[in-house]
Amino acid sequence: MFVVLLVAGLGVGTLLAVLFAPQIRRYAAGGVCGSAARLDGKTVLITGANTGIGKETALDLASRGARVIMACRDVAKGEEAAASIRAAHANADVEVRELDLADTCSIRAFAQRFLQEVNHLHILINNAGVMMCPYTKTIDGFEMHIGVNHLGHFLLTSLLIGLLKRSAPARVVVVSSLAHNFGWIRFHDLHSQGSYNSGLAYCQSKLANVLFTRELARRLKGTSVTVNSVHPGTVNSDLTRHSTLMTIFFTVFAMFLKTPREGAQTSIYCAVAEELDAITGQHFSDCAPAFVAPQGRSAETARRLWEVSCELLAIQWD
Repeated sequence: MFVVLLVAGLGVGTLLAVLFAPQIRRYAAGGVCGSAARLDGKTVLITGANTGIGKETALDLASRGARVIMACRDVAKGEEAAASIRAAHANADVEVRELDLADTCSIRAFAQRFLQEVNHLHILINNAGVMMCPYTKTIDGFEMHIGVNHLGHFLLTSLLIGLLKRSAPARVVVVSSLAHNFGWIRFHDLHSQGSYNSGLAYCQSKLANVLFTRELARRLKGTSVTVNSVHPGTVNSDLTRHSTLMTIFFTVFAMFLKTPREGAQTSIYCAVAEELDAITGQHFSDCAPAFVAPQGRSAETARRLWEVSCELLAIQWD
């Protein structure tokens, strides 16, 4: 009897999903960036632009006339993505440069070359990230989530902030996640050496993104460089590749998830929307202001994280 009811329930659920598929997809797609702003003469840097929402963001901004520099760990995949962008827009000005956010030497080498060869930087999108990895460390010994998602972008931004200021008005967009709501900065064990849970490590790194955004925005007041963070939504991408359970879940419920193009909309919005010219230190989702968890609004935690990050990276950034 239970089996019959289960099969019947699945059948009804499937039928309803098919009948209401258009409405479900429209709801899942979320907000769309409606700005028609052009970016001719502007230079954009996007990390992790070879796939997912990073690639879609690069495609959109290139179509607006920007010079888009795609910073990728895997250069071959980056070149494939760049080729597909050029195929879609014959005049797209895109280029690929190698950047491994899990290696501070790679970050420094990237920034050194970038500063030598690029005269302006108007939009920096800290997009690259890892999710639910098995316990691993970066080249420098940082836990992978906090190392790549936060510390790598912290260092990169610090090295390029002077160029951003000289190019002002300029924008920094930090890709965070709704997962920041479930994160806490574990200062006593930032690298999860005492205990490790891949989901919690990811949440901690996404909270760090929100706190970094707010503290950087505070420090940049009066410079005409704005900083905002975004939650792209639940996007069906290869970010879940380290979790078999999440991969299965995303495959089964793909109808309820955003495509990479849909997930890129808020990043694009924060990069180009005219109404955000003077907006800084905020968090967005679906192209609108979004809720920030109480732990993400703590000025004290943000300042402490900034200081700890500088110590770990052996840099001074006042």
